[in-house]
Amino acid sequence: MKLMLLRAMGAIAAAAAVSAASAAPFTASSGDIAGGKPIANKFVFNGFGCKGDNVSPAVAWKNPPAGTKSFAVLVHDPDAPTGGAGWWHWLVVDIPAATNSLPQGAGGADGAGLPAGARQVTTDFGAAGWGGPCPPTGDKPHHYNFTVYALKVDKLELPQNPTASLVGFMVNANAIAKARFTGLYGR
Repeated sequence: MKLMLLRAMGAIAAAAAVSAASAAPFTASSGDIAGGKPIANKFVFNGFGCKGDNVSPAVAWKNPPAGTKSFAVLVHDPDAPTGGAGWWHWLVVDIPAATNSLPQGAGGADGAGLPAGARQVTTDFGAAGWGGPCPPTGDKPHHYNFTVYALKVDKLELPQNPTASLVGFMVNANAIAKARFTGLYGR
C-alpha cells in the first residue's frame, strides 16, 4: 500500500512537471521594434539634438500567469551616462488585466491612447508620456529595455507625482512575472 501511494504521488508530481513545462511562457514583443535591432527614427525623441517623431511603439504581451490583476510597461536605457541610474523613457502603470497590448502612439502626453484606468508617470525627460531614444552623439548604441510586468494588484499605491525609481520599486514589489525585449539606438 505504501509503495502504491509513493508511485501515485510520483506520477502526480511528474504530470505537474510536464504541465508546467508545457505552459507557454509570458512574452513581450513589438511589431515596431525587432528585439536586438535598431529602433526606427519614428520612435526617436525630438529634442536634445535628436530629430525623431517621438511616437511610442506598439507593445504586446501574451500568456500572463494566473493571478495577474494588472500590468505595467517600463522602458529603460541602462547605458545612459547618468552615473549608474540609466534613463527612464516610459512608465505606464495600472494597465487593466484584460489588456494584452498598447498600440503605436499610445504614449502621447495626454494618455488618450491608453486603456481606461492606466496612467503614465513622469519620465527622465520631465514629463509623462513616451520619450524616445536620444543617446549622446558618438556613444555606442544604447539598449532600450521594454519590460512588461504582470502584477498581483489591480492598482499600485503611488503618490500623485511619484519618481521613476519609486514606480520601479513598487512594480517590482508587486510583480509575479515579467517579459522583456530590447531595441538598440545610437547616433
